[in-house]
Amino acid sequence: MRYLLYLLLVPLLAAAGLVSYWLIALPDLARLARENPNTTMLIEARQAEAAEKGRPFSLSWTWVPLTFISPHLPKAVIMSEDASFNQHHGIDWESLAEAVTHNWERGNLRRGGSTITQQLAKNLYLSSEKSLLRKAREALIAWELERRLPKPRILELYLNVAEWGDGIFGAEAAARHHFGKSAAELTEEEAALLAALLPSPRRNDPIRITPYLARRQEEILYWMHRTNGSHRPTAEATQPLTDVTDSPLSTVEGSH
Repeated sequence: MRYLLYLLLVPLLAAAGLVSYWLIALPDLARLARENPNTTMLIEARQAEAAEKGRPFSLSWTWVPLTFISPHLPKAVIMSEDASFNQHHGIDWESLAEAVTHNWERGNLRRGGSTITQQLAKNLYLSSEKSLLRKAREALIAWELERRLPKPRILELYLNVAEWGDGIFGAEAAARHHFGKSAAELTEEEAALLAALLPSPRRNDPIRITPYLARRQEEILYWMHRTNGSHRPTAEATQPLTDVTDSPLSTVEGSH
């Protein structure tokens, strides 16, 4: 019995030690309440990737406050990426459970079930490695971000560091690169299209209106119009789509 207790205690102590180490080693998240980051892990990864391939990397990144971004874009991104953004505390446990089930059934880690806050944590501080340890650290940082920052600031940070093309980071650079206008001038349709780009921003740069993108834009617009704060779209509606029978609005065949 003592040996059995010892076997159970060792992994628990190891897990507690790992969590303690991660808490101590967390970046200074409180600074994000008053300071904007001057780089991100994703930007540095893209720069390194370009150098390794021997090609130039041109960074287009202009920071703007949330008030300088069309209100259509935050709404479109929330509908597309994280429908429960205003309700959760960093992790959407329902979507995470669905992602875990999906990955288990298919034997991979392709679907992440990540919230906007988790995506912000990854973009700012973590690699794109698909591993359980990285996901655990991502969740811990997301939880701390939610504890230390209000929702509007988290959304402002995310919209300013999200990747929207080859070397294109943030809403202002995305609006100017794709539409030749400021982020404040984005229309509802343009905002929905930018939100639709997020799963594969470099693949769709420059924008080519494929059947998939057209369908995804249409669905985001649908949920933007239908959702007024009391109606939450289903988890499936916020996931990239692969089957045209999923949506009653779809009139074209999509591919991804």
